[in-house]
Amino acid sequence: MGYPVTIDETDRRILALLQVDASLPLDEIGTRVALSRNAVWRRIRLMEEAGLIRARVALLDADRLGLGLMVFMMVRTNDHRPDWLDRFARATRDIPEILGAYRMTGDLDYLVRARVADVRDYDRLYQQLTRRVDLADVSASFVMEELKETTALPL
Repeated sequence: MGYPVTIDETDRRILALLQVDASLPLDEIGTRVALSRNAVWRRIRLMEEAGLIRARVALLDADRLGLGLMVFMMVRTNDHRPDWLDRFARATRDIPEILGAYRMTGDLDYLVRARVADVRDYDRLYQQLTRRVDLADVSASFVMEELKETTALPL
């Protein structure tokens, strides 16, 4: 984890605009935050160098791409050795359907978020993961409705 970086209100406004549409032209951002094109470019470059802006990406429509089922996998393990964690982390990074994997507190060891076509496709993903890593228990919950899905951080 990195340390927080100090930014001013103008930086926050630039980041808020980029979170909504990273393809905005520098001139448009400058107009909205009352800065010149070059000043906006310098600020964005500095925020990239500081690691505040990790990447600029396109958000795709999962349903239109045939990945209409979001699944949360609740994973428990009896093995907490570093080599097991390395294998699990590698497996979750290598399987493209897995969008996120998180080590948790409480009763649950890991939470995995994935996108698949349907339940049959989930079963294929489940089998692929369990072939690569020994798991004590895996249960899954399928998303019925997305009430909120955003990549925008609160600024």
